[in-house]
Amino acid sequence: MSIRGFMTKLVRALWYGLNTLRRVLHLILLLILFIGVLVGLAGGVAPVVPSTAALLISPGGVLVEQLEGSPLDRAIAELNNQVEPQTLVREVIDSLEHAAGDDRIQAVVLELDGLESGGLAKLQAVGQALDKVRAAGKKVIAFGNGYTRDQYYLASRADEVVMHDLGMVYLEGYEYYRMFFRSALEKLYIDVNVFKVGEFKSFVEPFTRDDMSAEDREASQRWVGALWSAWGHDVAEARALEQAELDAYTNEFATRIESAEGHAAQAALDARLVDRLMTRPQFDEYMAGIVGPGDAEDGSYSAIDFQDYLAATALERKLAEPHERNVAIIVASGEIVDGEAPPGTVGGDTLAWQIRESSMDDSISAVVLRIDSPGGSMFASQVINDELELLKAAGKPLVASMSSVAASGGYYIAMPADEIWASSSTITGSIGVGALLPTVQRGLEQLGIHVDGFGTTRLAGQLRLDRPLGEDARRVLTASVEDAYRIFVGQVAAARDMTAERADSIARGRVWIGADGKELGLVDSLGGLDDAVRAAASRAGLDEGSYGRTYIEPELSFSQQLAAEFIMRTVRVLTTLGLRKPEVAPSTLLHRVMRSIDRELKALTALNDPRSLYYHCFCTID
Repeated sequence: MSIRGFMTKLVRALWYGLNTLRRVLHLILLLILFIGVLVGLAGGVAPVVPSTAALLISPGGVLVEQLEGSPLDRAIAELNNQVEPQTLVREVIDSLEHAAGDDRIQAVVLELDGLESGGLAKLQAVGQALDKVRAAGKKVIAFGNGYTRDQYYLASRADEVVMHDLGMVYLEGYEYYRMFFRSALEKLYIDVNVFKVGEFKSFVEPFTRDDMSAEDREASQRWVGALWSAWGHDVAEARALEQAELDAYTNEFATRIESAEGHAAQAALDARLVDRLMTRPQFDEYMAGIVGPGDAEDGSYSAIDFQDYLAATALERKLAEPHERNVAIIVASGEIVDGEAPPGTVGGDTLAWQIRESSMDDSISAVVLRIDSPGGSMFASQVINDELELLKAAGKPLVASMSSVAASGGYYIAMPADEIWASSSTITGSIGVGALLPTVQRGLEQLGIHVDGFGTTRLAGQLRLDRPLGEDARRVLTASVEDAYRIFVGQVAAARDMTAERADSIARGRVWIGADGKELGLVDSLGGLDDAVRAAASRAGLDEGSYGRTYIEPELSFSQQLAAEFIMRTVRVLTTLGLRKPEVAPSTLLHRVMRSIDRELKALTALNDPRSLYYHCFCTID
């Protein structure tokens, strides 16, 4: 046989083998999809609450008010192991509050290793829910391989804090670092034309400076320091410590580790931050003595994850609430952008339509706007405000509830409310305006690219990115920014019943925390979402217990809902069969750094205001 004939047969054999393998894999995939369909049609196997169990609170990723992306987008990302870990804070709170009155739940276990971060206001809300569980006489126990700042905040609310013998309590405090691009832009021959009003309006500084301005440093040291003080106060109170002891532990951390000969867990034990050191098997045995052993006979204790618990108790929780009259909760979470946007970003048109739905729904008696946003587009913020004013004109009370951040545009959309509620640690204020317009003509010239031509008017070509910003365009932007600031301050003065001079004195782009906002008159009351809902219900004449809550979410089409549900059920089937395993989460510290960079880059790409005017604050911190 010739070499050519041999190679021909070899290629045919390989092709036959690969084609056969393809058909087998195709059949396996069809079988998996068929199983998924059957599970979907059957409604799946609903989780069951054991007769006696611990509720397992194991949040993953970032605590958020609203998950990013549509349910269909998240389902597809989940199928591809590309979903960004996030946990809805309201799901954690709902599970805890229901468990407080559930005789089957004997204890709550906090497993916080997967929690990356959560704004202090959200952590405080979860902490209050944990307090309700303890007040009901149920034990709360935290167990972790180690604890970072936000993980330890929740752990401190437990009756017992347990840690692995090789663990570490790393309380690094809050940081406020930003990237500055002036020198890089200069090397790239990019000009960023910046316009702003308010000496504390710092979101434009990364494009004009290589370091933090004195004004930004002064203002930020105050609110970041206030956050750390609030964190320390809560933790010290929960652990029966002096706040100075926490500060000493953090500031002398290296010395304490050296004194413990590198045994970080012992250092935490000596500082009374941890009550016990245990391995995982020891902890399982300890918990089995409290709530009983699990069904798997693998030494684990009887437990149900909080998300499974919510699914298992969905019907009984639904029947417990009347629904004839409701307080609607609309979540505004993320950057404010013009037009439509998926959940996790505040699209001006998207949120306006949700507000319109609430206005037209006769079952909704009042509305709470839950804000967790650093602002963004001025135009989109105004579109939202216009719709909120129509809601009030329809006779429905409106209450704003601020989560971790409600600054700049996030504060702007709170102003139409009849009442503004904030957490004492909410980041708010930043009443100021900025505009950014880059031009790249110098970079093009370095490449030998030149622009020439003419226009029919003086304005023609003045806003081109490949030419220097025209003088008339510069004057227009300067006047527009000043007018936008006057509008913002004027609305603050009108909404908060103060003079324009008084509003201006607390504006200038300066960031405040909720407690300061209350003292300054920017906020009416300090409290959480529950307080805001009660206030809205009271304004609508609803008695306690006579109304329900409903969240207004962007709607999917029937086909999108079906596709999302099918994909998620398929994911569960694949996971159950062992054919799909979630990817291992990246290093927490590395992931936090990368997420911080990603957040800043996302904020830049969200700048889509039609007039390039922004009520924005770079004041979300890890």
